[in-house]
Amino acid sequence: MTTDTTSPPPPAEAPPAPPGSGGEPSGPVAAIGRRVRAGELGAGPVILGLVVIWVVFQSLNDRFLTAQNLSNLAVQMAAIGVISVGVVLVLLLGEIDLSVGSVAGVGAATLAVLSVRHDVPEILAVVLVLILGALIGTSQGFFFAEVGVPSFVVTLAGNLGWLGLQLYLLFPQGTINIPYNGFVASLTHTNLSQAAGWAVGAVVVAVYGVAVVIDRRRRVAAGLPARSMVASTIRIAGVAVLIGATVAVLNAWQGVPLALLIFVGLVVVMDLVLRRTRYGREIFAVGGNVEAARRAGINVAFIRMSVFALCSTFAAFGGILLASRGFAASQSTGASDTLLLAIAAAVIGGVSLFGGRGSTYGALLGSLVLGSITSGMFLLQLESSVRYMITAAVLLAAVVLDSLSRRGRRSHGRE
Repeated sequence: MTTDTTSPPPPAEAPPAPPGSGGEPSGPVAAIGRRVRAGELGAGPVILGLVVIWVVFQSLNDRFLTAQNLSNLAVQMAAIGVISVGVVLVLLLGEIDLSVGSVAGVGAATLAVLSVRHDVPEILAVVLVLILGALIGTSQGFFFAEVGVPSFVVTLAGNLGWLGLQLYLLFPQGTINIPYNGFVASLTHTNLSQAAGWAVGAVVVAVYGVAVVIDRRRRVAAGLPARSMVASTIRIAGVAVLIGATVAVLNAWQGVPLALLIFVGLVVVMDLVLRRTRYGREIFAVGGNVEAARRAGINVAFIRMSVFALCSTFAAFGGILLASRGFAASQSTGASDTLLLAIAAAVIGGVSLFGGRGSTYGALLGSLVLGSITSGMFLLQLESSVRYMITAAVLLAAVVLDSLSRRGRRSHGRE
């Protein structure tokens, strides 16, 4: 009788447990922790900072969170916010545009000259100013994309050159007043009725809800990871509460400002372009890795030129809103801290200075943060010097977070 000396096969190794199956902590808190460790901070730090700013200023002055002050804040941040949307696009390429302030000034001056001195209808003048902005951006993008001049140098030269053009257009008065009852003035001095505000809010929530449901169904049909129906419902409900609260607060004063609708509408449209179109994905690709994008067949020069054209177009429109807000175009329109605030808003809003990461919603959040600081400083009757120092500290904190999150993504192999 023989004895079987063969040993039994070793037990198969169990596959690593997926997240949330016992191998590591699961749940929303654990998921947030994993994202933070991986450098995926999202808008969390900005929202937290905004809450802190509001709590501090409200505790120092009980008028800060009143409907009147919040309505004024919404209008005041619109012009810089629109300019910042264009800055976001350029930052996604990993580049910078230092000419947006001067382009805004040229846009305002051109609008005033056409509509006041030459009696061009205001709507036509607005269209011509936007075309001028696109041409300015295209010319700067050409020198950068085709000639090879660094964007920093090209736009710095543009900053000086367009400032000179602005002064030339406004000569000899230096200031050109805009009619109080015209189309341009109405852009920042018109508020929706209470019924219209609620109607717009309801339409936005409905469209967002339909978009979330359709997106979830498509992802499920394609076998891609998708949020549960409960999570989607909570997401829609959260947006509905946020929009409802905003409309309620603004209606408590004079209604939803038209300028805010224009700003938020541009943010949403450009976000959809970035996330849902081939052109938007190519912008992220070029900003992430230029050489890889070129080898993938992307026309890098076209993407760069078109992004700079869009940036200057938004800057010109921001100049129109600045002129509308002040009922005039002057030598100071687009000057002072306009450029710095537009760039700071994008960076504070979470757009990476290294390119390839960010969203146009960053312009909205960043503008809200800066606008809140300015409004709070005004209510407390503090000097502008204090506002500049606080803004600098917030901007530095945002850049530090961007650098730390980038380091986290590298350590986790995500960059």
